[in-house]
Amino acid sequence: MSAHAGSFTVRSRGKGTYEITSEVAGIVAESGISTGTVTVFVRHTSASLVIMENADPSARRDLEAFFDHLVPEDTPYFVHTLEGPDDMPSHIRMALTRTSEVIPVIDGRMALGTWQGIFLFEHRRAPHQRQIVVAVTGD
Repeated sequence: MSAHAGSFTVRSRGKGTYEITSEVAGIVAESGISTGTVTVFVRHTSASLVIMENADPSARRDLEAFFDHLVPEDTPYFVHTLEGPDDMPSHIRMALTRTSEVIPVIDGRMALGTWQGIFLFEHRRAPHQRQIVVAVTGD
């Protein structure tokens, strides 16, 4: 059993989804691991990760609109608003999604489906730098 780790930074332009599939695939290739798993983790509490359709961007826009409707900003009963009206909604959106994803590695490549991509889901309106940590384990 071998292990390999890497990391990279994503500069968001504000709320939305940002594809990181190729960056993760690069770390998997660097690892030299043929069969195993890759774990992708975002080190933040107001951003998350999703595996989502990567062919038609309208699917991601619909996801973003759904979360805006599900957890609206300026909700009057939110107390945690020190950093603005998107502060608490960003934490709730993160909690409803995931901060990590585990993907099988087969023949040295991620076993994603044809239309699947890995995306950083930025929940804050302002641009941020998000740290992504990747760990590959296997043989």
